[in-house]
Amino acid sequence: MQLGEVKASIEKVERRRVGRGVGSGLGKTSGKGHKGQKARSGGGVRRGFEGGQTPLYRRLPKRGFTNIHANNYTEVTLSMLNKSQATEVTAESLLSEGIIGKINDGIVILGTGNLEKKLTVKAKRFTKSATEKIEAVGGKIEVI
Repeated sequence: MQLGEVKASIEKVERRRVGRGVGSGLGKTSGKGHKGQKARSGGGVRRGFEGGQTPLYRRLPKRGFTNIHANNYTEVTLSMLNKSQATEVTAESLLSEGIIGKINDGIVILGTGNLEKKLTVKAKRFTKSATEKIEAVGGKIEVI
């Protein structure tokens, strides 16, 4: 296929011309049916509207709340720490190496996986298993 043939191969779809006689198949009511709210200009109902009946989202009870004081830590596993090139691991070094996407209220080190090298890790929180595994390899932890 040549570049000049591209335009010829694209089929143009003509827009629907409604209300142009019964012979067109879209005459008289223009495919809108007879009367009613949906046949009117600008007619229709908003999402979730159930004809005046109390909608489902209002019938269901509210549950729980969002604690505005809760800390949202970025979780880092020991297997993720293995990928780091630095010997002193901080949130900023993990971010610059692309191991984590963003730092929220700090990082928490989880004990998932095994650590294969001696590291000094600085973080807001450590799980008990992570602390044990880091110290077993000869590394240090620093809570900041």
